[in-house]
Amino acid sequence: MEWFEQAREAEQLRDWDTAISLVSARAVCSSADYHAHDVHLWHMDLLVGAGRFAELAELARTDSHARRRLNKALRARGDVAGLRERVEAGDGSALYGLVQLLCETGRIEEAERAVRDLGPENEYAQQTLERFRPSPDGP
Repeated sequence: MEWFEQAREAEQLRDWDTAISLVSARAVCSSADYHAHDVHLWHMDLLVGAGRFAELAELARTDSHARRRLNKALRARGDVAGLRERVEAGDGSALYGLVQLLCETGRIEEAERAVRDLGPENEYAQQTLERFRPSPDGP
């Protein structure tokens, strides 16, 4: 499996162009072949490693794996504006990452506003927010 070893080596060397080229050629999103699907997930990770968020966002339009990986990466980077932009563009799942990020950084009121403004009917966002609200009975 020469391509695999070459891709791993390129990834370790942070030669993103080579790694992405080798991996993307064999990646299949929805495939009965779990190897092709695993390679697809690896491709998403390589795009994040390379900082190719625009490319990942383009894929996220139709690919749920790209969407989840992009939202996770934006949250990990602390990119509130990026997550908010994704929510405003119609990615409801980005709201969860936005709420979690805001709450984890002590910005509960901002998270409450985000839910109220961007997803007031979104039950999962409400539940996520509730996990971070202080208990009325104290700590």
